[in-house]
Amino acid sequence: MFLTVLERSLSLAQHNFGTLFRTGWAYILLLVALNFAIGASLMPEAGFKTVSYMTEPVAAADEGALRALAAIGNLLVGFSIAIAYVRRILIGAQDFPVTIGMRTLRVIVYQIVLGLIGLLSLIPLVIIASAIAALTAGFGLLLLFLAPFVALMVVQKFSVVLPAAAVDDPLSLKESWHATKGLGWSMAFAALVMSLLAGALVGIWALVLWVSDGLLPASLAWQQIRSAVFPMGTMLIFVWIFASLHGTFYGLIRERFVENLGLKTEDLAKVESSRANTRSRAQKALDGAQRMNRR
Repeated sequence: MFLTVLERSLSLAQHNFGTLFRTGWAYILLLVALNFAIGASLMPEAGFKTVSYMTEPVAAADEGALRALAAIGNLLVGFSIAIAYVRRILIGAQDFPVTIGMRTLRVIVYQIVLGLIGLLSLIPLVIIASAIAALTAGFGLLLLFLAPFVALMVVQKFSVVLPAAAVDDPLSLKESWHATKGLGWSMAFAALVMSLLAGALVGIWALVLWVSDGLLPASLAWQQIRSAVFPMGTMLIFVWIFASLHGTFYGLIRERFVENLGLKTEDLAKVESSRANTRSRAQKALDGAQRMNRR
């Protein structure tokens, strides 16, 4: 099942890479503008020594506060991109280019709750593993190593509320836990692999921007642009990877609901075909009526 979840997640991400830009282009411009403005205000006279203002050493407390504010802004816009992306791939929504409302707030609240669940799951696991390590070092250390993965599994079983909230599905945390019965470890392994993939892509993105210094003439303007596009690209990578992952999770539990109702994929295809034919006939009738009116 792990390979199925991972393969479907990767396939969804691969086939919807363009969708990410079509649905999030306005937010991407906001990300660039936000990071360019903050990066320009933090840029020293000699220029940045690293890829971006976000990777520079913190020299003063006010710089740290400004970076924290920039991180919050990037996360807020990132959640908006993720919502628009998930809504497009799951329900074909055609939302306004920039939309921040209660839907975004619900997703953010759920993300905070999931973070707290992960932390509260990890703490007792670490305590128990440490206690066992004091008695049997080898087995206890193994449990200590596995504790973050167990906490990741717990979080992933609840994480289906994120895409559900994005498409206005009132799925609760309890329902998410029960709907993912038997999928927990597969979801956790898939999340781990996708996290490693996201980290690798961010590293490649940073390397490309770093190498660009040797390919382009030395310029403070390019340093400002590079500083702005690094966090923008990093946010897009994480949105693309994890929104595709959680969109796959949501699709899997909805398939289970269909199976529980006794419906088959063929039945759903017939319903969709019938619905498309009905829409086509209705459109032809409407076109015919409009031609008669023009006469």
